[in-house]
Amino acid sequence: MHGHGIEHNEKNGPFPEDDSNYILETEKPLAEALEVKLSRIRELKNKGIDLYKTGFDKNIDISDIREKYGSLSAGEKADETVRIAGRIMIFRRHGRATFCDIQDFSGKMQLFISQKSVGEEKYNEFTEVLDTGDWLGVEGNVFVTRTGELSIAVKEFQLLSKSVRILPEKWHGLKDREIRYRQRYLDFMVNPDVRRVFATRIRAINAVREFLNGRGFLEVETPMLQPIPGGAAARPFITHHNALDMDLYLRIAPELYLKRLVIGGFEKVYEINRNFRNEGISYRHNPEFTMVEFYQAFCDYNALMPLTEEMIKFVSMKATGGLVLNYRGKKIDLEGQWQEYTMLESISRFGELEIDFNTDMEELKGICSDLDIDTGDEKRKGKIINEIFEKVVEPKLDQPTFIKDYPVDISPLAKRHPDNENLTERFELFIGGEEIANAFSELIDPAEQFERFRSQTGSSDEEERITGKIDIDFLKALEYGMPPAGGEGIGIDRLIMILTGSDSIRDVILFPLLRTE
Repeated sequence: MHGHGIEHNEKNGPFPEDDSNYILETEKPLAEALEVKLSRIRELKNKGIDLYKTGFDKNIDISDIREKYGSLSAGEKADETVRIAGRIMIFRRHGRATFCDIQDFSGKMQLFISQKSVGEEKYNEFTEVLDTGDWLGVEGNVFVTRTGELSIAVKEFQLLSKSVRILPEKWHGLKDREIRYRQRYLDFMVNPDVRRVFATRIRAINAVREFLNGRGFLEVETPMLQPIPGGAAARPFITHHNALDMDLYLRIAPELYLKRLVIGGFEKVYEINRNFRNEGISYRHNPEFTMVEFYQAFCDYNALMPLTEEMIKFVSMKATGGLVLNYRGKKIDLEGQWQEYTMLESISRFGELEIDFNTDMEELKGICSDLDIDTGDEKRKGKIINEIFEKVVEPKLDQPTFIKDYPVDISPLAKRHPDNENLTERFELFIGGEEIANAFSELIDPAEQFERFRSQTGSSDEEERITGKIDIDFLKALEYGMPPAGGEGIGIDRLIMILTGSDSIRDVILFPLLRTE
C-alpha cells in the first residue's frame, strides 16, 4: 500500500481496474463523474501519455506579467516569449479555438490556443487530454484581446500533473466552511481571498521580524518539549519520552526559557513560537497557535507600551498598506490616539461600576451574580475583579486600548506595583474587543517568585495548579540575578484576524484542528 491508501497497479499506476473502493471515498454526487474521469485517465496512461512530469522551467509569475504588460492596448502583442505554469481553472471551447484560465499563486490569466497556431494534433491534445484542475506549463506571447483582456497566445504547452479529483463546481467560491477547513487545499484553489489572507499573514510575520531585528533584538529558539509547563496559566498537552522514561509537556509559553537567556546576558531576545494549550476551540481559540514573545533588559512595562504601538502600526503598514481596518463590521483606526486605562478605571468608565480592593467580597460577588458571572468558591478579590472586567469592559474595547495594572492574583510572573500591593505592573492591549498583547515588568525577586509559584500550586483552579508547578531550575537561575526587564507576548493569529477582517481564528491558520470526520 502507498501513502494515500490507493493500491498500486503496474499497468495503471494508482488507478486500479476496479474503482469501486476509490469512489466510495468520494462525495456521492461526484461518484459518477469521477468514474468517467478515472476511465479516461486509464486510457491516457495506456496510450503512453506521461501524466506527471518532473519539472518545468517557468520564467515569470502571472502578477509580474500583469504589472509588466498592463499598459498594452486591445489588439497589441508583446514580442517577448513568456513561460508560466499553473492550474487550469476553467475551459471555454469555441470550435477550433479555446480559451482557458490558468492560475498560479500570484494570480490568474487567460490563455488562448487555436488549431491554426499549434496545428491540429497539438490542438486536439490540448482539448482532449487537459481538464479543469490539471497543472499546465505554457510558453507563448502576451497580447490583449479585442475585449481588452490581457492574455497569452499559447505556442507550446506541457501537461505537468493530472488532476484526478473534480474541482468544486462553483470554482469561484467554495462556501461550505467544514470543507474549506478540512480540505484547505481546495480553499486555496478556488477562493483567491483566502490566499490573500495568508499572503497578508506572511507579510505581517516578516514585518514583526524586521521591526524587532531593526531594534537590536535577537531571534532565538527555545524548547517546545518542557519538563515543567510554565509561563502562563493553561492546561498543557502531556507526552512521554521513552528513552528517559519521563513525562514532558508541549509548551504553553516560552517565557521561562527566554528569561533564562536574559539572565545569561542576552539583553534583547524574541521568539516567534508555536504554543499548545489543551483547551476548548472557538472563533478565537485554537489548541495550537502562534505568538511572538520578546524581552528587553533595563526597561519596564511603561516602555513597552509605545514600542507595542509602534510595532503594530509598522506591521499593519507592511502587511495591509494602511492603518484603517475593518473588523466584525467595525472600523478600527490604528493611527488615532491609543487609549490607556488602569483596569479599575476601565471598569468605572465602561461598566459604570465603582469597585476596588476595599470593596466588600459579598458586594463583589453580588455584582457578579447580577452580571451572570459564576465565581464558585473563589476567595481572591483580584480574580473576581478580573472576571467583572472581562464581562463589562473587554467587548467594548474596539479601538486600540491599553489596560494596565492587573491584580497580583492573576499575574504570578509580574512585578508588584509600587503604589498598590494588590496590583502588578502589567498591561494588555485590546483591539476590536480582542486581547492582542500581554506584557509586564518582570518579577525578578527569586524569593517572591517562589511564594507566587507556591500559592499557585495550592490553587483550586486546575490550570493554575498545573502551571504553578515549581520550576526549581528557573528559580535557581533567578538567584544568580536577573536584570530589570520588560517582557511581552503578542498573539499573531488574533492580530492577523484584525488585519484581514477575519471572523474566526480558523480563517487565519493554514490547517486548523478539527474533530475527526
